[in-house]
Amino acid sequence: MRKIGFIPLRKHSKGIPGKNKRKMLGRPLFTWVLGEAIMSELDEVFVYTDDDGIIDFINKEYHWTNKVKAVKRRAESATDTASTEMAIFEFCDTSNVDFDVFCLLQATSPFTTRTDINNCLGKINDDHDSALTVVNTHRFTWDESGHPDNYNPQNRPRRQDFKGLLVENGAVYATTKAALYKHKNRIGGQVALVKMPENSLMEIDTETDWITVETLLAERQKKNRKPGKITHLVLDVDGVFTDGTITYTKEGEHTKSFDMRDGMGLEILRQFDVEVMIMTSENSELVARRMQKLKIEQVYLGVKDKFSLLQHLLVEQNLEINQVAYIGDDVNDLSNICSVGWSFCPNNATHVVKTHADVVLSKNSAAGAIREACDFLMQYNKRF
Repeated sequence: MRKIGFIPLRKHSKGIPGKNKRKMLGRPLFTWVLGEAIMSELDEVFVYTDDDGIIDFINKEYHWTNKVKAVKRRAESATDTASTEMAIFEFCDTSNVDFDVFCLLQATSPFTTRTDINNCLGKINDDHDSALTVVNTHRFTWDESGHPDNYNPQNRPRRQDFKGLLVENGAVYATTKAALYKHKNRIGGQVALVKMPENSLMEIDTETDWITVETLLAERQKKNRKPGKITHLVLDVDGVFTDGTITYTKEGEHTKSFDMRDGMGLEILRQFDVEVMIMTSENSELVARRMQKLKIEQVYLGVKDKFSLLQHLLVEQNLEINQVAYIGDDVNDLSNICSVGWSFCPNNATHVVKTHADVVLSKNSAAGAIREACDFLMQYNKRF
């Protein structure tokens, strides 16, 4: 069966302007579900949007996979009053994309994982035509006339004795092509349910919602970590190798300053079988030449979604994220910093990165911070 993912995005958002592109834990909000969709059992993922900036971002950023395609959405289906079903059928009727299973993914559900997506896809079989994600919430509900809906106040159940309610969280919907066209809806026929954690019920409509979800997301990433031997060190460049300043001439970028002690530290670390990888958002010839001088082979330039690329490399190289250490200094490093086995930042990193990094180094960037991290990792790995 050919299974496709569909992520509808609108350029304008009333509650939080530019919500889909705004950085959640250092990466655009929509990339949280997109990255998981890429790693899932979906055969292809389509981002359907009227935002040319998002289309350009996807075309430039995800060159390492052939699963993602950005498709321009008509203005008629991107209004406040247009339904998601309108966008779905507009896409199906105009794209000529063939599929057996259609999977709708909500971009504003950053808690969605590849496991949730795969579980929904796995429910579609001879017994089920559709599947959707729900949350089991232990809330007592009342109607507007003041009567309880789901419990007796005179015999209030304990939480462990209360089955609760299954509430649709809007994260993932999967359906067969036949059911989609028959019911003209994202779900239809025999419907299966897939449970997700209760925090995935949160919607992002206000600034307070955003802060809460971002905090919960950071804690989820940190909780999933397990101690283990570090086999790979990933480093940002500007603000880690360098002091974050760049000298320009009329011809463009002119100079960057690197600390020779950092280079020696990385050379020694590699002698202890720790692979070094570079991941930077800048596409700099100076950086490429410096890494060539250091004989670092895995150099990734111009990367905006560092977390998705790291996930791809883990799969490609058969690694676990707990084997990876990371050094970063700014918000675009946050997702990796919260997720890897060990995370570091220079002493002059931004405040938000310092609050999430495992180790705030005593040295500044371009002043021995990398060397200090290398010494730490060599000592740490001795226990293994």
